[in-house]
Order: sequence, then C-alpha cells, then structure tokens
Amino acid sequence: MISITNLTKRFGDSTIFSGLDLTINHGEIVVVIGPSGTGKSTLLRCINVLEHADSGQITIGETHFDSTQPRQADILALRRKTGFVFQNYALFAHLTAQQNIAEGLITVKGWKKEAAYLRAQQILDDIGLGDKGGHYPAALSGGQQQRVGIGRAMALDAELLLFDEPTSALDPEWVGEVLTLMQKLATRHQTMLVVTHEMQFAREVADRVIFMADGEFVEQGTPDQIFTQPHDPRLKKFLNKVGIQQGSLHSSSQNV
Repeated sequence: MISITNLTKRFGDSTIFSGLDLTINHGEIVVVIGPSGTGKSTLLRCINVLEHADSGQITIGETHFDSTQPRQADILALRRKTGFVFQNYALFAHLTAQQNIAEGLITVKGWKKEAAYLRAQQILDDIGLGDKGGHYPAALSGGQQQRVGIGRAMALDAELLLFDEPTSALDPEWVGEVLTLMQKLATRHQTMLVVTHEMQFAREVADRVIFMADGEFVEQGTPDQIFTQPHDPRLKKFLNKVGIQQGSLHSSSQNV
C-alpha cells in the first residue's frame, strides 16, 4: 500500500497544494486529471522527491519518508520503490536504448553491467523494441523513446510507477503505442499513478480517477462516477471544456 499524508508544496509565497492525502492499494491504477497549472505534475515529482515538499509523509510498503526531514538515505530508499516516466522522455542522449534501461539497475540497485544489460534486453523484447537495443535516442521515434522510458522505469521492479503526462510530447501517430504498453502493465496489476490528458485511457484503464483543481483533490471515484455523474461545478466545467458530455465519453484527447 502507498500512503501520502498531509503533503504540502510551496514555491516562494505561492502554495501549489496543501494537506493532500492519498492512499493507493497494491495493483490499483489511479489517474489524475484536471486543468493545467493545478499541481498535478508537481505532486508526482514530490512523491519521487524530484521536488522537495515542504511537509508531509510518504509511505510505500515498509519505506517511510518525512518531507520535513529529507535525509539522503531515505530519498534513495523511496526512489528504489518508485519509477518515474517523464513527459519529455528524459533519456540519456549518449546512451543506447539498452544502456538507458540498464543504467538504473547499475546505479540504483548495484547490479553488475552484464546482468543489467541482460535484463535490459529482456525488457526491450517485452516492450516490442528487441531490435532497438543498440540505437541511440536520436535514432528512435518519439513513441519508441517513451517506451524506452517506460522500460527504464519497469527495470527497477518498482512498487509504484509514476507517469507524468506520458503522451503529451508525442505526435498523434505515436500515442497509441505508448498507451497500449501502459494497458499491458495494467493487466499485470502494476500499481500506477498517472497524470494524463487522455480521457479515453482514464475511462478504460483507471480503477480510480481523481479530479484535481486549485491545488486540491476536488472529486474522485470510479471512471463512470467521474465521467457520467460529476458533482462539483469545476469538474463539470472541465469535462465540458475537453468535449465530454455528462453520461458519455467523446473527447478529442486534447492537452489540458
């Protein structure tokens, strides 16, 4: 189980969010939707300690992290439990696809190179890129780069995978292959927290959808509850903006 308690983040005098609480069960897929600038990506970055929260506690399994006492050992322990998939791929340009996936195993988990490269190749095979291991990111399409990014997160066998709008930087023709891979992970009961603007993906894959606005969790429930029976006026306005009529799901999947 993953537990986030009283998480607060400020930038200067601006409070991004305050007192957020969230519990995610093992194997659960939670999708966060909402307008831009409400703190969704910052939330993910605080969970992975890419950003330091001002207060709050994060517990993943037996690993506990207190944001008010950010000890390096605790940060590393938390990151061993999480995998992060960035919206802009964030691959190392000077490393091949295989090396990008193996890097975390070597530096985070202390694997020897031979074993890490073998595991990386197994993952490349699994994500449909078995023949691309020797290719550098510049030689891969956007969709292929993002699949490598997901493979890198998969390599760590993390208890929680964090996806920060994984399709937002992709050309439309590459979106489907990334969402298909995420759906594949869902069938394996991989615990995921996903920030996305892909409403159809949220409807089909999520166990729970959270609508976040103004730095708070405004409304949450099953996909059917959120998309067909919204209650908060802010959620209704958001759904109208992305072209979803209450009781249906016909969206252009625009970036919001």
